[in-house]
Amino acid sequence: MSESIQAIPPFVDSPATLLHRRAARPTAREWKKHTVLFLLTVVTTMLAGIWLVSQNNIGEPAMLEPSSPLGYILYIPAYYFKSVGLLIQNAFAHPWILAEGAMFSGSLLAILTAHESGHYIACRRYGVDATLPFFIPAPPLFLAGTFGAFIKIKSPIPTKRALFDIGVAGPLAGFMVALPIALIGILTLQPLQPAPPGADYGIVFNDPLLFRLFARLCGVNLENTQTNPFYFAAWIGLLVTSLNLMPVGQLDGGHATFALFGKSLHRWLGRAAFLLMATLAVLGWLWYSSPSGFLYAALLGVMLRIKHPQVEDASVHMDRPRAIVAIITLVVFILSFLPFPIKIV
Repeated sequence: MSESIQAIPPFVDSPATLLHRRAARPTAREWKKHTVLFLLTVVTTMLAGIWLVSQNNIGEPAMLEPSSPLGYILYIPAYYFKSVGLLIQNAFAHPWILAEGAMFSGSLLAILTAHESGHYIACRRYGVDATLPFFIPAPPLFLAGTFGAFIKIKSPIPTKRALFDIGVAGPLAGFMVALPIALIGILTLQPLQPAPPGADYGIVFNDPLLFRLFARLCGVNLENTQTNPFYFAAWIGLLVTSLNLMPVGQLDGGHATFALFGKSLHRWLGRAAFLLMATLAVLGWLWYSSPSGFLYAALLGVMLRIKHPQVEDASVHMDRPRAIVAIITLVVFILSFLPFPIKIV
């Protein structure tokens, strides 16, 4: 046996069992398409990072009051584009803002890239055809500048072990990259700046358990602090990780529970997770005036409607190393999950 094969972790199936499979390589056209989407996402996430650090330092765009029905229709898009223009103008006038936007974009995309690369490499390891990661840019000033990323699996998954490995590889890889970014974010927190005159409301980002543990270990007080690009990127990365680990449908957690427990229990766990998130959504609205939980519940409801594919060979069952990885993945979920991500005060 070659030295490189001996170095493979014990929970990964031996290449000898996979010689009959070979995943197709991406074409040059596919590389171009995915690269363009990635570069667009770099731009939109950088603008999101710029907005994060400069939203209180830019004024309102000068706009004339609309005087016709068409004017009212065009007012919102015109306001939006002028706001983006002011944001970019302010960033180029203050290079430190550009640097902060780049730090946010780089940190967030590092987490998302690690997540999707984990899935992609696992697919290639098992000879499963999959696309390169699709990065989905979002309009500037909307969310974090991205709707996330995904890969599309184009061929059947051979065994439950392959399904499990492909499912958990993404969240675990993304979490490993998020760890140092979260630590940097905690260590570089600054005192909260006074609110501008007339501001009597705001959005508070609740801290996941991982942030609280890091803060306690480092002696950092998380109360009344100003978020920074590293904190915000890690916060979003952990939110994406926990959402993907929900045991529902074809989410990463759904793949893992299907491989571990089978079709029937996978279905019931998915329904239970949906009901729990729907309940938390109502409580979040009543307690914190936060609508974010309804978005999660809606997503899980959609995922419940998507039938999970079968594996080709269901006779290959889980083993002890994968049971240990499953426990580690559960710990990652607990450290990342937020029942109430934001509250409006």
